[in-house]
Amino acid sequence: MFGIHDFGVFVASGIILNLTPGPDTFYILGRSMAQGRSAGTASALGISTGSLVHTLAGALGLSALLAASASAFLAVKLAGAAYLVYLGARMLFSRASTVTIPASFSSSGFLAVYRQGLLTNVLNPKVALFFLAFMPQFIAADSPSKFAAFITLGFCFTITGTLWCLCLAWFSSLLGDRLRSSTTFAEVLHRTAGALFVFLGVRLATTK
Repeated sequence: MFGIHDFGVFVASGIILNLTPGPDTFYILGRSMAQGRSAGTASALGISTGSLVHTLAGALGLSALLAASASAFLAVKLAGAAYLVYLGARMLFSRASTVTIPASFSSSGFLAVYRQGLLTNVLNPKVALFFLAFMPQFIAADSPSKFAAFITLGFCFTITGTLWCLCLAWFSSLLGDRLRSSTTFAEVLHRTAGALFVFLGVRLATTK
């Protein structure tokens, strides 16, 4: 469909990446524990909406590059491969960062928290870079509609991410205590995601 390949690998990879603790995870946990489940839900929905914005921007960006040059897609994929290997190597050879869950926030209304979560995600350049590096891996170079393929992958990634973020918001107290008291689970996911990034980057660079 739309030239997407290895869709099962994409879904599995997306789930692992969504489960890996990161800034968004700790932001949602902080909101939930400091201001309640409603605030956690609002922040989760805001972050997920931000992912959709990055998906649309990435798809439009790729379309513009392809219109300018036939070899642009290959260049994007190779640059993405290098970025994924870099991220993976950092995660493999460095310890997972100390868990820091924020506890103080200035806004408390549902819409205000939603907007802050949205802006936190949309204005993060690392998220944009990741989407451009990760998504093209699963789109064939001869895909008849790379825009539709990118949108489809981004939508699927966002769905799994939203479900996980809502679970974080709903069960924040238990998960927050677990993350604070033990880093074993976080460390395993950190290493797994690092190995996955390196694998995907090398695979992307060596696959025609």
